[in-house]
Amino acid sequence: MGDSTGPGRDVVAVTDHGAARVITLDRPEARNAIDIPTRHRLMEELRRAADDPDVRAIVLTGAGGTFSAGGDVRSMDGAGPDAVKARLAPLHEAVRIIVTCGTPVIAAVEGAAAGLGVSLAAACDHVVAAEDARFVAGFGKVGLVPDGGLLWTLPKRVGMGRAKEMLVFGRTVPAPRALEIGLADTLVPSGEALEKALELAAEGAALAPLSVTAAKRLLARPSDDLDRLLEAEGEAQATLFGTADFAEGRAAFAARRPPRFEGR
Repeated sequence: MGDSTGPGRDVVAVTDHGAARVITLDRPEARNAIDIPTRHRLMEELRRAADDPDVRAIVLTGAGGTFSAGGDVRSMDGAGPDAVKARLAPLHEAVRIIVTCGTPVIAAVEGAAAGLGVSLAAACDHVVAAEDARFVAGFGKVGLVPDGGLLWTLPKRVGMGRAKEMLVFGRTVPAPRALEIGLADTLVPSGEALEKALELAAEGAALAPLSVTAAKRLLARPSDDLDRLLEAEGEAQATLFGTADFAEGRAAFAARRPPRFEGR
């Protein structure tokens, strides 16, 4: 698939690399600030990728050496409560898709991930950060509460105390520190985040897609107690035992050959 078409084609670019789909925030002149058209396009492209059985991994990145400067503050003047909720709706759906879809989602972060940029990265399954990347959730500097699900995703990634360093005290986290605390998962030289993310996407795409889907959706469940989680795990595993992919996995293991999964 080439670049997206439609009225908002200039704000989100989409390309396929084998079974991986790269979704790029493409407003480099605005440091990829996430205005309202971008929110809607991002939501649409994430949904399209998540629903496409040929897409086995999604890579989310930004154009021009910046992941995203966050929300477009200039477009926020005079927004009443209903308008604020309308602004958040496509963003919330985009985060919900990232967290709950069955497709692995990898963030490739170059430069700054600020505000909503942090929110999008933290929602992803794996974050590849360039050595000069930096993460800052400066919502308090503009008088807003963190949004884009960051109050849920960030503590899960880094723990409550370190989340408060960013969300309550507004500290900027450079890439090496992000790797240390778990906000980033892989550190690479500047300019190589997308390349590494595509390598990881290929690894994820080689796994049985139904298995990956079940694992992601179980991980995305709300804080279940152990008994409920074990019950859900049992239901998922019972379903997977009857799939063609499991039969192929067993056959490939016995034959000591790479499996050929078809997602059925």
